Amino acid sequence: MGYSDNVIKAFAAEGIIIDGPNDEGEMFERPGILTDAFPSPYPNEEAGRYANGGALPPDLSVYTTAKHEGVDYIFALLTGYREPPAGMELRSGLYYNTYYPGGAIAMPPPLSDGAVEYEDGTPATASQMAKDVVQFLAWASEPTHDERKILGLKGLSGFLLGAAISGAWMRFMWIGYKTRRIDFTKAHL
Repeated sequence: MGYSDNVIKAFAAEGIIIDGPNDEGEMFERPGILTDAFPSPYPNEEAGRYANGGALPPDLSVYTTAKHEGVDYIFALLTGYREPPAGMELRSGLYYNTYYPGGAIAMPPPLSDGAVEYEDGTPATASQMAKDVVQFLAWASEPTHDERKILGLKGLSGFLLGAAISGAWMRFMWIGYKTRRIDFTKAHL
């Protein structure tokens, strides 16, 4: 993602995670590690609905893998906020998004130009930030994706090599039996 392993581990350690229970049955706090899940911003579903006008915010990291073309959907959702078309009235607390089914969404526009400052001087447009958010969500949904694919390629390569060696061994070991000619002659009495 652009940072070394030690820097990423330092970022994770900045968070305090409530873990447990310990041997005494009590919860305890510890510094975060790379495999910790992101904590929910709300303690329960009701608090999430209350804070968002009755709509429970979804876990978008799941969409990247669970929904066909989920990465494209999230990018479009983050960048699709517009003024509603003429004649369309929206309830209070709803926003118009061209990519959301029905067009009315309770989530306010999360991105605006210049909201962050990139270390390398990349312009902080809403489109660039949406791309970064989507890439992070894709990684967060399946952090071991690359290692799993590499392991699969190694396994497939080993299988193909083993099949080639087995095929050659069978060919050379059994060629004498496969090409042998056996003639049967009648017995003379």
